[in-house]
Amino acid sequence: MARLVKQVSIESPTHKLKECIFNFETPMPDTPPAGARVKVRNAGVCYRLRSASSSSSIKSVEALHCGSPLHHSVRDTSLFPGYEVAGTVDALGEEVGETDLQLEDRVIVYPYEGHPPGYAPTCSLSSMLYAEYIAVPEVQYLIKVPDNMSLSTAAMLPSGALWAMNTVFHAHQHVEKVLAEKGETGQCKLLLVGTGGLALWAMRIARFYWPEKRERININVACLRDEGISIAQEYLKVNVVQWNEDLYEEQLVERTKDACGGPVDIVIDFSATSRSIRRALKCLAPGGVMLMSSEHAEGLINRFGPVAEKENHQLIPIEFGTLNQLRNLVHLVSNGEIEPPPHTIFSADRANEALAKIGRGLIPGRAILEFPEDDEESEE
Repeated sequence: MARLVKQVSIESPTHKLKECIFNFETPMPDTPPAGARVKVRNAGVCYRLRSASSSSSIKSVEALHCGSPLHHSVRDTSLFPGYEVAGTVDALGEEVGETDLQLEDRVIVYPYEGHPPGYAPTCSLSSMLYAEYIAVPEVQYLIKVPDNMSLSTAAMLPSGALWAMNTVFHAHQHVEKVLAEKGETGQCKLLLVGTGGLALWAMRIARFYWPEKRERININVACLRDEGISIAQEYLKVNVVQWNEDLYEEQLVERTKDACGGPVDIVIDFSATSRSIRRALKCLAPGGVMLMSSEHAEGLINRFGPVAEKENHQLIPIEFGTLNQLRNLVHLVSNGEIEPPPHTIFSADRANEALAKIGRGLIPGRAILEFPEDDEESEE
């Protein structure tokens, strides 16, 4: 009989916490012939999108109950969909050729497309995200973690940090274009929506890649709830504007323009909604750009594309990022060139507590789940 291992599944968040988290046991996965089996030690608290056939599936952030704590967590980028896994190599497939990987090596898993061989078609890496062991189909998706980096820090890199890096890379060409058009004394105004993990990563990565032009790039942060103000001031040290949803839309637009010193050139909103896109378009200068998650971008761009074109605005979806970008990110973080945001570690059986604290804005940065070592489990 196959060994059973623990699994924690965090589904698309709803207004009821108990509908989001499921704990159960699953058979130990086989090792793919050309891949590896990884013993998971740490995993970033993300959620996976439920299948379209699920009656409780969400198709946009707006499908969440707008008054719920989890809705605010998604909107301010404290909680996002993704695949963040760090652990050790438990087994290598019999068909694995030349590789520098060895058993017990510490690794992170790149969020590849598709699903491990041998699983049902509805399963993917995202559905196995919080299992004690996961099967990775090809060893190319594993990146070794440097000795000077903790696995809890490494677990933040494969989705949130990588997504933020790819967004900054896409924003770079638009920043250069704005600065060139405005001359040597001109400024590029950028508005970053949210103060959660994604926003904190984006700010740190932007400061690394744009150091020589820091004085010419005016970065502002829109806080979506009261807790975000202190986070923005302590960890980001940037101009802050509070987006209090109780205010009229015209008031929020004017408040944003005043805080930013006029219309902005670039908006980054990882969890864009219909309302935030309308607001962003009113805050953008002619020819401005809005970068958003590719997760639900198609419908939003189809809806607001014609409005954006009238002012020559662009709505640009951003994917997670590439394998090479993730390798580069690991190098930059391990060398201390990019400082990771703060994180809080929870044992896997405390996933409910972690998600509840995220919803109440009690965790600056990221929440990381931790699975025990096999010898720690045997002692219990």
